[in-house]
Amino acid sequence: MTVDAVVFDLGNVLITWDPHPAIAKAVGQEQATRFLADQGFDFMAWNQRQDAGRSWDGAEDVAVKSHPQWEGAIRGYRANFGESLVGSIEDTVQILRELHAAGIPLYGLTNWSGELFPPARSRFDFLDLFDDIIVSGQEGVAKPDPEIFEILRNRIGHALVGCVFIDDNPANIEAAGEAGLDAILFTDTGHLREDLLMRGLPLSHA
Repeated sequence: MTVDAVVFDLGNVLITWDPHPAIAKAVGQEQATRFLADQGFDFMAWNQRQDAGRSWDGAEDVAVKSHPQWEGAIRGYRANFGESLVGSIEDTVQILRELHAAGIPLYGLTNWSGELFPPARSRFDFLDLFDDIIVSGQEGVAKPDPEIFEILRNRIGHALVGCVFIDDNPANIEAAGEAGLDAILFTDTGHLREDLLMRGLPLSHA
C-alpha cells in the first residue's frame, strides 16, 4: 500500500505521561495516589476538558470550590507539570526519526492543553521532525470528537484515506477509523515497527 502520511499521538506513544509524579511533588506519594483514585473527582475527565481548550485558571478554581479537600493536588498538577513528562519512548522516537529521514510526511495529533504544550515543545527536540502538530487545546476540540479529524484533514490538505494513525486510546482509534485513517492501536509490546513495515513504510528491520 502507499502511505501518504503517518500521524502520531504524542502522550504515551512518543512521550511517557504520568500525572502522579507532578501531583506527588505537591502533596506526597500517598495523597497523589488517593487523589487520582477518587472517582468522585475523576482527574482524567477533568484534565480532558483542559485538553479541549478550557483554561487552567478557571478549571482549577471550579475544581477547588467543589473539592476543597484536594486543593493541593488540583493546583499541584499544573504547577509541577514537567514532572508528568517522564521521558521519551525511545523505540517510537527511533521510528519517527527513520520515517523523517526517508521523507515520509509526519503529523502529530495530540490531546494536550494548549497552555501546557510549550514545555514539551522545548524539551523534546524530536517534535521538530513533524510537518505539523495539531494540539487539541489550541483547537478547542479533543479526540475522539470527529471535528478534530476534520481539522487534521484540512491541515494535511487531502483526504485521510492512505494516512496511518497511531494512538494508545481505543476510542481514538475507533474515531480515526471512521474518519478514514488506517489506525493502529499502540501498546507497549513493541509491535509498531512490524505494523508499519507491513504497510510498506521504509523502516529498518529490528
